[in-house]
Amino acid sequence: MASELEPEVQAIDRSLLECSAEETAAKWLQATDLTSEVYQHLAYYVPKIYCRGPNPVPQKEDALVQRILLGPMEWYLCGEDPAFGFAKLEQANKPSHLCGRVFKVGEPTYSCRDCAVDPTCVLCMECFLASVHRDHRYRMTTSGGGGFCDCGDTEAWKVGPHCQKHGPNPSEMEEEEDPLVHLSEDMIARTYNIFAIMFRYAVEILTWEKESELPADLEMAEKRDTYYCMLFNDEVHTYEQVIFTLQKAVNCTQKEAISFATTVDRDGRRSVRYGDFQYCEQAKSVIVRNTSRQTKPLKVQVMHSSIVAHQNFGLKLLSWLGSIIGYSDGLRRILCQVGLQEGPDGENCSLVDRLMLNDSQLWKGARSVYHQLFMSSLLMDLKYKKLFAIRFAKNYERLQSDYVTDDHDREFSVADLSVQIFTVPSLARMLITEENLMTVIMTTFMGHLRPRDAQGRLQFERYTALQAFKFRRVQSLILDLKYVLISKPTEWSEELRQKFLEGFDAFLELLRCMQGMDPITRQVGQHIEMEPEWEAAFTLQMKLTHVISMMQDWCALDEKVLIEAYKRCLAVLAQCHSGFTDSEQPVTLSICGHSVETIRYCVSQEKVSIHLPVSRLLAGLHVLLSKSEAAHKCPELLPLSELSPPMLIEHPLRCFVLCAQVHAGMWRRNGFSLVNQIYYYHNVKCRREMFDKDVVMLQTGVSMMDPNHFLMIMLSRFELYQIFSTPEYGKRFSSETAHKDVVHQNNTLIEEMLYLIIMLVGERFNRGVGQVSATDEIRREIIHQLSIRPMAHSELVKSLPEDENKETGMESVIETVAHFRKPGLTGRGMYELKPECAKEFNLYFYHFSRAEQSKAEEAQRKLKRQNREDTALFAALPPPVLPPFCPLFASLVNILQCDVMLCIMGTILQWAVEHNGYAWSESMLQRVLHLIGMALQEEKQHLENVAEEHVVTFTFSQKISRPGDAPNNSPSILAMLETLQNAPYLELHKDMIRWILKTFNTIKKIRERSSTSPVAETEGSILEEYLRDKDKAERKRKAEIARLRREKIMAQMSEMQRHFIDENRELFQQTLELDASTSTASESSPMVSDLVLTALGPAQTRVPEQRQFVTCILCQEEQEVKVESRAMVLAAFVQRSTVLSKDRRKCVQDPEKYDPLFMHPDLSCGTHTGSCGHVMHAHCWQRYFDSVQAKEQRRQQRLRLHTSYDVENGEFLCPLCERLSNTVIPLLLPPRKIFNRLNFSDQPDLTEWVRTISQQTTALQGLRKEESSPHPASSENPENKEKVRLPEGFRPDFHPKNPYSKSIKEMLRTFGTATYKVGLKVHPNEEDPRVPIVCWGSCAYTIQSLERVLSDEDKPLFGPLPCRLDDCLRSLTRFAAAHWTVSSLSVVQGHFCKLFTSLVPGDSPGELPCILDVDMFHLLVGLVLSFPALQCQDFSGISLGTGDLHIFHLVTMAHIIQILLTSCTEENGMDQEEPPGEEESAALSLYNTLREHTGSALKETPSGWHLCRSIRAGIMPFLKCSALFFHYLNGVPSPPEVQVTGTSHFEHLCNYLCLPSNLIRLFEENSEIMNSLIKSWCHHKEVKRFLAGERDAISYPREPNRLLDLPQDYSNLINQASNFSCPKSGGDKSRAPTLCLVCGALLCSQSYCCQTELDGEDVGACTAHTDSCGCGVGVFLRVRECQVLFLAGKTKGCFYAPPYLDDYGETDQGLRRGNPLHLCAERFQKIQKLWQQHSVTEEIGHAQEANQTLVGIDWQHL
Repeated sequence: MASELEPEVQAIDRSLLECSAEETAAKWLQATDLTSEVYQHLAYYVPKIYCRGPNPVPQKEDALVQRILLGPMEWYLCGEDPAFGFAKLEQANKPSHLCGRVFKVGEPTYSCRDCAVDPTCVLCMECFLASVHRDHRYRMTTSGGGGFCDCGDTEAWKVGPHCQKHGPNPSEMEEEEDPLVHLSEDMIARTYNIFAIMFRYAVEILTWEKESELPADLEMAEKRDTYYCMLFNDEVHTYEQVIFTLQKAVNCTQKEAISFATTVDRDGRRSVRYGDFQYCEQAKSVIVRNTSRQTKPLKVQVMHSSIVAHQNFGLKLLSWLGSIIGYSDGLRRILCQVGLQEGPDGENCSLVDRLMLNDSQLWKGARSVYHQLFMSSLLMDLKYKKLFAIRFAKNYERLQSDYVTDDHDREFSVADLSVQIFTVPSLARMLITEENLMTVIMTTFMGHLRPRDAQGRLQFERYTALQAFKFRRVQSLILDLKYVLISKPTEWSEELRQKFLEGFDAFLELLRCMQGMDPITRQVGQHIEMEPEWEAAFTLQMKLTHVISMMQDWCALDEKVLIEAYKRCLAVLAQCHSGFTDSEQPVTLSICGHSVETIRYCVSQEKVSIHLPVSRLLAGLHVLLSKSEAAHKCPELLPLSELSPPMLIEHPLRCFVLCAQVHAGMWRRNGFSLVNQIYYYHNVKCRREMFDKDVVMLQTGVSMMDPNHFLMIMLSRFELYQIFSTPEYGKRFSSETAHKDVVHQNNTLIEEMLYLIIMLVGERFNRGVGQVSATDEIRREIIHQLSIRPMAHSELVKSLPEDENKETGMESVIETVAHFRKPGLTGRGMYELKPECAKEFNLYFYHFSRAEQSKAEEAQRKLKRQNREDTALFAALPPPVLPPFCPLFASLVNILQCDVMLCIMGTILQWAVEHNGYAWSESMLQRVLHLIGMALQEEKQHLENVAEEHVVTFTFSQKISRPGDAPNNSPSILAMLETLQNAPYLELHKDMIRWILKTFNTIKKIRERSSTSPVAETEGSILEEYLRDKDKAERKRKAEIARLRREKIMAQMSEMQRHFIDENRELFQQTLELDASTSTASESSPMVSDLVLTALGPAQTRVPEQRQFVTCILCQEEQEVKVESRAMVLAAFVQRSTVLSKDRRKCVQDPEKYDPLFMHPDLSCGTHTGSCGHVMHAHCWQRYFDSVQAKEQRRQQRLRLHTSYDVENGEFLCPLCERLSNTVIPLLLPPRKIFNRLNFSDQPDLTEWVRTISQQTTALQGLRKEESSPHPASSENPENKEKVRLPEGFRPDFHPKNPYSKSIKEMLRTFGTATYKVGLKVHPNEEDPRVPIVCWGSCAYTIQSLERVLSDEDKPLFGPLPCRLDDCLRSLTRFAAAHWTVSSLSVVQGHFCKLFTSLVPGDSPGELPCILDVDMFHLLVGLVLSFPALQCQDFSGISLGTGDLHIFHLVTMAHIIQILLTSCTEENGMDQEEPPGEEESAALSLYNTLREHTGSALKETPSGWHLCRSIRAGIMPFLKCSALFFHYLNGVPSPPEVQVTGTSHFEHLCNYLCLPSNLIRLFEENSEIMNSLIKSWCHHKEVKRFLAGERDAISYPREPNRLLDLPQDYSNLINQASNFSCPKSGGDKSRAPTLCLVCGALLCSQSYCCQTELDGEDVGACTAHTDSCGCGVGVFLRVRECQVLFLAGKTKGCFYAPPYLDDYGETDQGLRRGNPLHLCAERFQKIQKLWQQHSVTEEIGHAQEANQTLVGIDWQHL
């Protein structure tokens, strides 16, 4: 098909290229009917440019569109070349003082918590950084896209509305001028013409319904049969469903299907097939058939290509209009005029209306384009913003209904613009008064909440997913109402009052439908079958909470409105009640001579509902009345006469009884739905408008009625009336040994009722109930939260109710009540309560849950015990002193001293005195004591604050000292308290009773003092002093007893210890010996310490052999490590690593053919071995591993989850510490001692030794060649033999015996193969010649990475290492040294020959790397560890030690040459003045020798001092690694000088390693051979290329690798990420931008678009990057979530706390709180350390073991 199209495409191009913008524009200027001219032009050209085939080419299309379609319009508009025209317009234009930047997805936005009018007022980053708010308390969030920057909007900010860039010009501050004055008349006319035509065209074509024909004036002359099958986005089907369907329908590959799906999701539609009608129709039917099974099918249309072309151009036009109006405010004004101009068809026919009303028919891409246009035009022009707001409000109901039935997210709906309009205070007020907006919103909302029951209450059916989805959409209306109410009016007009009250009525109607919804009846007999629906009602309640609060705030601002609202609310409540009370019979109750009439009602038998929003709203308004002026000045104005208190309290009281009965376990057959309802009723999210208001409602009722009557009604509702009205009832009740459950239930109900009374009297911290300020309330909340335990800032915020601005008001008071404790390396900052606030603690604080109450009680008692307060009452928690009530609520206190209350108290105390005869509980008594305490505190307050002539009517103290009446003569309450004071069964409450008696005496004294003459206060103080002395003596006595008891216990314990040691003397001796034997070599026998310690060579320090005993962690058996015994092994983990890498881009193409013999100095990928240091028998481990494997196979059949370890790859968890491991290292004795034969000749010097070895290697190579060549005829045999001359004493046919036992050999092979498999990523193969190389490499790399970590942390080389590291390195080095014994001898000899030849070139130099491309430490380890394979056949008497020394010297010299070639070039100005010493001159002469050999390509000589410094600095890491290597290989203890930090250890290291401290002496001593070697090294072609500047080389010392430098302020990162677009999907913003902390790459994670294939499996961008950048280990920062991500391989990963903290020392994962975040260096250091120490995989293992949900995540898709 492509071949046919191509010539045609070119032909089109020709006809298009001839079209000139300027000429077209000129033609248009002459035209009489401009519209038809323009339409003809479009009808001809648009289909020619757009959509010419299955795959559009956007770049080409855009260029042509600009030339042929947009160009003429721009010419026409400007009347000249647009390049000049627009520039002129821009110059004439005043800079806008509005920013109006539309946010991209994920862009950071800032809101100021101090100055923003509401939380929706935000700034973009630029404006924020240039504004005053950056020094305030700001909140940072990431935008979801849509929305724009409010900088410059004076209504959005209380202070600082402008940043420096958008500040208004002081000269132009007068009135708003008309922006059109800057444009010429004819320009206005032209603009108007072209805008009107183009905008109309775009609207018409985008809202066009037909699929195969165009509007008449756009029809083409000849119409071809080309169609598109267009797939539209919906929010119902998943990515997977769409991809699967597309593969079937248009048979494309999965990759193509993914790209289709991504585009559909992003743009809202995409053509999936191009061709004739039939061809497209067929694809459509397949798609519809495949997706219509469970849900509605995907939307697919077959559209004619010309329609698609015009629609694409329509979108382009709208974007173009948006950019054109940016040049001038005048153009913007004209566009707004055009858009809002009413058409000929009357209502709703302006272009803007047409777009809005068709919103839900448009696809995602079209919606966002025109929303952006609205934002940059209508919302930026203040005059038209108003007009647009009116249109929006008029269409509100339609728009919302469209949104509710649509399935796209809110941000893609035009309804979302409500946030831009309703939050502007002036617009919101205008819309309320002119468009009656509140009522409109409410009626729209009510219209969507259809199902009602017979009483008209809302009734929700089962909350299915679809219901929830619909309901969520309906709730957005509540959000709109919240926006309208969010800024409160300062002055009220009559009209505003009237319209607000109308809205209030509509709101009351909603609350009336909620009053009593979801009623429940107690289940008796059997458990409820179906859990009733409760979530919808509570969701609605939660959403309305803020709106209810805001309604009350509005009412509070105007007294007239308040009184009117109160009356209306009361009327609705009465109406609700009239329906309820008919059927219930009246009943009379009487106690203590008081009687009251009420209705018979049992919560446990009748229906009861927890939803009472009308009565709660009334309670709120009542409090506001109590607070208002009217309540004080003219209470007769208040509509209180109509109130019937029993009616007010009835329903809230039922709620409390319901809670009490649920707590008493009477409703347990009603299932979880009820438990959840009770939970949310008290929960911080709902309690403000539920539980709290119920308490207020009861307080309101009680303050208006006789407290005795109230208490009797309350007893009746709690179903406790019988118990307290008949004195003998309690006795009878317990004597019948009644049912345990009933006793428990009644006790709980009594406790709950007493608790309710405590709340009614004690909860006064509500403005209007008590005389308090707003901060007192929040202060008290905080004190009580912190009295449970110290809390972090975020926990505190969560436990406090938020207002509509997401503020809790906590910051204003927290400093006064708490200290802040900063966090350490983990954990978070904590607030601790200041000790002086403890006296305000109220044990029965009404927001405590039961668990919190007991925790708080325990914490407070403990505190008091610690502080040992002055009185002996140190454990009492008396009720705190309370503020006075407001006048309307003043009579509430009388509940404490009324007869019924005294009767209840007396009865319960009586039960406690005769404690065996009755069923009672301690917490009941505790509550009574608390109430008595409250009453006494109250009386004391009254007495202290009383004026001269007033009589205190509160006489509780007198009433409790009166005994009961004649018939039963019960003792007075006071007498009973005195009796209880010494009751042995009330230890816990003694202190409280004492405190009560003490307070009683104080009050008595005050009363006596006021009744008689004012006696001096001495009496009281004398008495108090006496009491205090008595207390002190008592305390002293107790302390003495306690001390004696402690001493006695300690004596007993030490006696027991002594016995134990005597009995187990043997054991202790052994342990001490064992400790001595296993302690590290550095602490071993004293005889060594005086010598100079030498680690290698013939002069190596001889260390006496220590026997090593170890215990197997699996069978607990102890065993000595010997050559011939069974193998003991350490659990180990081998992993590939790039932590030291200097070149991460390098990758091995074909691991099967790769030769790892020479490690490049860039260390691009090494093999690291770590271990936890736990020892097992090899056979125990084998058994354990087999059982793990068997278990895994069984598990795979049962569950399909991953575990945290991958058994197929040989992984397991250490049986003791559960550290991830994948192999085991055998424990060995120092192998060198086993191989070393006695030396019986003088040891040769370096030159001789090199010559000998060269001869031996040559001989070996000769023999190898001979073996490999086919045997020639026998006659030539003898001659051949002579060819290979064997050096003296060399016997290549000798094969040494392997000293190790069978099981050790097997373990040597096991670990070798495992290292080989992991290190090269190949299949295991014991025989592979590369196995020994990888083992030596792992040993070298592990030592190098340890040296790097120690240097980075400035720790000494041989300081105290953790024993697991020490054991691991020792075992690893010894293993690597012994591994050759299980490899083929000839292979290891071959490796040695090659390695040796790279330093000492032989006769036939093959392709060996040059000296610059070899890492010298790897070379050293390889040579030293393969040397025994050669030395074992050498009987001339050269010892192994000599070989080690010469190899080491040779490699060191090669390294020095490496350093001189690469690292001594940078000149340093700090020259030393002193004459050069011996070392400096030697270095200079060596450098000059080098220059001769390199043909002076080296730079001019720097000073000798500089050379020496470079050499020392460059070689230090090598020396440190070598010291570690030889220390572990030969077991020579390290010199004590190197075990401490501080000085440079250069000399000590040189002595330990048998080197001269002037390293250049090595060259002088061996000059004859070294000169020739240096020459051969320098003549390598790669060295020449390097010196000629044609290639790079690593310089020394290597720079340490660190993780990325992160910015201090987190918003910089967010900003960087918001500018990052996905590399694959054409400029689309990435949804989960993720930063690699190792190399700094930004990746588009967790999305289909960036998936790639890795080992035949689709993986996400992070997993793929991990493979290339970190050899399978990755450390990432997910920028939008502020979360660190660790990945290892494909199946393992975990999230880790980010290094960014807010000012309260907390991380904010998911950026939910939005506090500014700053980098915490210590935490970042910790992540860096995990990475450098190769502990990331281990960290992931621990996290996955601790949290099983992590195992189920598909990490490979991230």
